[in-house]
Amino acid sequence: MRKSWTLDGKVSIVIPCFNHGGMLQETLRSVERARNANLAEVIIVDDGSTDPDTCAYFEDLAHSPYKIIRQPNRGLGPARNAGIDAAQGEFILPLDSDNYIRKCYLSSGVKLLLEQPDVGVVYGDAEYFGERSGRWHVADFDLRQMVESNYIDACALYRKCVWASVNGYDENMPWMGSEDWDFWMRIAIRGLRFEHLDEIAFDYRVRRGSMVEGARLHSSEIRRHVFEKPENRVLNLLLEQANEAARLTERICLIESSRDYRFGRLLVDPIRRFKRLMIRWFGLSPLNGLLRHPGRINPRLAG
Repeated sequence: MRKSWTLDGKVSIVIPCFNHGGMLQETLRSVERARNANLAEVIIVDDGSTDPDTCAYFEDLAHSPYKIIRQPNRGLGPARNAGIDAAQGEFILPLDSDNYIRKCYLSSGVKLLLEQPDVGVVYGDAEYFGERSGRWHVADFDLRQMVESNYIDACALYRKCVWASVNGYDENMPWMGSEDWDFWMRIAIRGLRFEHLDEIAFDYRVRRGSMVEGARLHSSEIRRHVFEKPENRVLNLLLEQANEAARLTERICLIESSRDYRFGRLLVDPIRRFKRLMIRWFGLSPLNGLLRHPGRINPRLAG
C-alpha cells in the first residue's frame, strides 16, 4: 500500500463540526491540555455550518495553528474522510466536536502502536458528562458482540493505513451516527487487532437530540444497509449461527431441568452404574452380549 503520511509515529486529530461552535471551543481546550510531542496536527472540518456563531468562530480559527477544511454539508462520513485524507500523521484520532480528549491516547496509545505493529486500533474507556455521569467501562474486543451492536466509540487511535485499507468511512449511511460501527467491523473482518486500554481516554457528552440518539431510532434500516455489504454478510451469518447455538443450549437446559428428565435420570442412572460394574468385573457388558447373541447367556453369569 502506498504510504499516505509523512510524519512517522505522530498523531493527527480530526474533528468534524457542524453548527457546534460553542462546544468546539471546549473541545479544543481539552486538546491543548492533552497535547504532547506525539501530536502533529489538529484538523477541523467545517461540514457546511450555517449557525452564525459557529461560522464566526471558524473565521477566527483561520488565523490559528489548526488546519481548517471547509466544505458544503455532506455528513459525518465524508467530513471525517476529508480530514483524514489531508492528515500527515501516521496515526489518526477522530474526535467529535462536543467531546473532550485526555492524555491517554497521545501517550499510552502511541506507545502501544509503536511497540506492537500487529495492532491496528487502540481504544479506551470514557467518562460521561452532561446528562449522565460515571465511567464508561468498555469491554475487550469481541467480534460477536460488535456484530450485535457497536460498543466502541469513534474516538479511538488507529493507523492511517488501516483507514485506507477499508476505503475509509461509509459516505452513504442512511442515517448518521453509526459510521464507526460499520468501520470497526470492516477492519475486524480483515483480521486486524483491536487493543483495549484500561484508562479513561476521553470524555463523552450525553445530550438529548444527539446524532447517536437519532441513529438508534433507525437501527433496523442502518443494520440492513451495513449487512448488505458483501464483506459484512459473513459476519451476520456467524451471528445468526451463534444465536441459534445459544437458543439450542437454552432449550437443552430447560429439558434437563424438567421433572420428566429428572425422573428419567433416576431410572437410567442405576442401569448405567450396573453396566459399568459388569464391564469392570467381567470385561464385557452382559447387556451388550445378550443383544449380540439373543438366547445365549454368558456361562460366567450362569454360575
